[in-house]
Amino acid sequence: MSTRFLVLYWFARPEDGAGGEPRLGIAVPKQLGGAVVRNRIKRQLRESWSATLERVPAGSDYVLIARPGLPETVEAQGFEWLKERVAEVLQKAAA
Repeated sequence: MSTRFLVLYWFARPEDGAGGEPRLGIAVPKQLGGAVVRNRIKRQLRESWSATLERVPAGSDYVLIARPGLPETVEAQGFEWLKERVAEVLQKAAA
């Protein structure tokens, strides 16, 4: 599932791991900026994920990938905007 700034992949866990808390992997490519910028985006994405965790189905693994333009847009629009984008991509995935 993808939006303009985020891509979300999800994978069902094998039967032995089913039912556990959802796990998240975050990928931020080097083309988005230096280490400071990439780490800031990772922290913000983790926090946004935590805020929407009650909507995330258990028993799956997720990978959230940032796309070009995300750091600049988050800086301009604010953290609440990012939380809405994470919720949006999760909602698209659930549909």
